[in-house]
Amino acid sequence: MVFKSELLKINQKLAQKGIKLRIEKRGHRLCLRGPLPCQFNPGETKDQRISLGLEANSVGLEQAEKTLNFLYLQIEHKQFEWKSWSQSKSGFTYQKHKSNIDEIIDEFKSNFFNDPSRSRSKSSSKTNWSSSYLPYLQRLKTIAYKNNRKLNKALLVETLKSYSENSRSRQQCGSSLKALADYSNIQLPNDWRSMAYGYGLHKAQFRQLPNDKEIEKAYEMIPNQKWKLVYGLMATYGLRNHEVFFCDLSCLKKGGDKILRVFPNTKTGEHQVWPFHPEWIDKFQLNDLSNEKGLLPAINTDLEKTTLQNVGRRVSEQFRRYHLPLTPYILRHAWAIRTIHVGLPDTVSARMMGHSVSIHTKTYHHWITRRDQQQAVDKALSA
Repeated sequence: MVFKSELLKINQKLAQKGIKLRIEKRGHRLCLRGPLPCQFNPGETKDQRISLGLEANSVGLEQAEKTLNFLYLQIEHKQFEWKSWSQSKSGFTYQKHKSNIDEIIDEFKSNFFNDPSRSRSKSSSKTNWSSSYLPYLQRLKTIAYKNNRKLNKALLVETLKSYSENSRSRQQCGSSLKALADYSNIQLPNDWRSMAYGYGLHKAQFRQLPNDKEIEKAYEMIPNQKWKLVYGLMATYGLRNHEVFFCDLSCLKKGGDKILRVFPNTKTGEHQVWPFHPEWIDKFQLNDLSNEKGLLPAINTDLEKTTLQNVGRRVSEQFRRYHLPLTPYILRHAWAIRTIHVGLPDTVSARMMGHSVSIHTKTYHHWITRRDQQQAVDKALSA
C-alpha cells in the first residue's frame, strides 16, 4: 500500500507539471510510459514504454523518477535518441560515454539547471552550482587529467579523500559527487556517507566555538561601524554571510517584533529568524538599521551581475582583514548552540537556520545529546 501511494503521488506531481510521462509497475519491475518519438520516424510520437529493469520498491521508484526527469529533459531539448538507450534483458539504460569527463560534467550541469523538479530561483541555482558543485568537479577533473583516469567509482573515492576528514569541504564534496554518480549511473561504496560526512562539526571548529563574552569582545575589534552592524546581525540572528544583505530589517524599528525575514532569493529560500540573545539588538545597535538606509557596507547585491557566493565572500574577506578571532560560520554555529542551550526544539531551530532537521541534528549532535541527557537528569532529580 505504501508503494502504491508513493507511485500515485509521483505521477500526480508529474501531471501537475504538465509532464505526460508516467512511471508504471509491470509485474515486479518498473517502466516509463508516455508519448515518445517513433524510432524510425522521429517527427512523430506515440505512446511507448521504456523498461527500466528496476525493482518495484521505494529505492527503484526514486531512481525511476530521476530517469524520467532526465528523459523528459532530453525530449524537451530535442536531444532524445533511441540509440543512446541500450536494451538488455533488464530493460533500457541510458549510456554515457565515460571517456570524456568534460562532456559528462557539461551534461550534468545542463541537467542541474534545467531539472523541472527544481523550484529555486535562477540566481539561487547559479550560486548553488558555483559554490556547492563547481569547485569539487574541478578537482575531480584535475585528478583525472593528472593520472589519465576515467570517471568511475575509484576516481570519485580518490577525489573525496583529497579533502580532510570531517571538514565542511569534504561533506560538500560528498554531496556533489553523489549527485554526479546518480546522474552517471555509478554505484558508490556502501560507506560513502560515513566517508563523506564524518561526525558533525570539524574538530577544529569544535574547539574554536566562542562563548558570548568572546563574541562581544570581537565585536569591539571592528573599527568600521557598518561592518559592526554586519557582525551584530550575524551574531544575533545566526545568518549566513550573504543573508545579511538579503533580509527585511524593518522589524528592528521601535516597537517592531524583531523577527527577521530572510528573502526567497537566498541559498535556502525564505525563512524567519528570532534573535538569540534579544538584548544584543541594543548592544550591537541593530535598531539603527530600520531608521536609515545605507548603514550597511555598500556591496553589489544585484544578482544579475553578481552571485550570493560573491556577496558572502566579501564578508569573509572583511573578517580576515580585521583579524577577527572567529569566522562568519563560527558565529552561525555559536547561534545554533545557543538555541540548543535554551531548549528551543530542533525542528524550529533548523527551520530558522534554513536547513533540514537531519543536517541540524548531525551537525550539532554533541550539544543536542548533552541537552537531552541533562533534561532527563533534571527530570529524574525533581521527581
